[in-house]
Amino acid sequence: MNPARPTINTPIEEGALLTLPLREVKPRKRGITSIIDFGPDTFGWGGSESGIRNALECAADFIDYAKIFALNTLLVPAPTMQKAIRCYKDFGVSVYAGGILFEYAWRRNELDGMARLLRSLGLDALEVSENCVTLSRDERMHAIGSLQRKGIQVVYEFGAKDPEAPMKLDELSSIVDDMTELGIEHITLEQSELDLLAATSADEIQALKASSWFNRILIEADPYRFPSQHATLIDDFGADVNLANITLGQALRLEGLRRGIGRAVGYSLFKNFPA
Repeated sequence: MNPARPTINTPIEEGALLTLPLREVKPRKRGITSIIDFGPDTFGWGGSESGIRNALECAADFIDYAKIFALNTLLVPAPTMQKAIRCYKDFGVSVYAGGILFEYAWRRNELDGMARLLRSLGLDALEVSENCVTLSRDERMHAIGSLQRKGIQVVYEFGAKDPEAPMKLDELSSIVDDMTELGIEHITLEQSELDLLAATSADEIQALKASSWFNRILIEADPYRFPSQHATLIDDFGADVNLANITLGQALRLEGLRRGIGRAVGYSLFKNFPA
């Protein structure tokens, strides 16, 4: 068991190491960070075992989940993908395939083939989303139940990438209830849905934050708006807001933002100390 570390304004015993204020450790219920692995990309070298390992040696303690982008499970050579997935698991990061893979398989009526692909790669989890497909409630519940019976854990993503109207919190609440019924703990909120809601109704943002189920929502952030948007999300929802769509190379800096470290958050860490 690790010894307790001093909290803010607690005198540090002589000989003790300097430490940061505590934050909840894995497995976390709050302050979850879910990254997206784009593969070889301008955001950094994901997708390969060596690139992932180098990043996780620094940041694995701060990463809870990793999503394989879009159809990279089909684009990246299988042996490379297998090693990448194994590397995430070796570092205690839960890894899953992105929802576009589900949507592609749904359109082709090949969910069984998709399940075999996941198993062949060493994946046992998948995101179910509705960006390019629209499911009725019965179709959604049946599809997720079928995947679960195949031994595939499901992460559900709510919303569209290009919503035509602001989302309704009642609809999201119903989805949360349905996912609860299916044993799914967390629901990812498509970033564009939050953007549109914020642009049209600040009151609804506050209502979202006040919802009893808000701690089960993972808010997608925009990697291209790092760190400013991420700092705003932390300011709006608190340091323990659950965030998704973080790139592998942004995870360590995001953890710093959560703790008040960095210009984007005004080095708010120091506000906890007397002047």
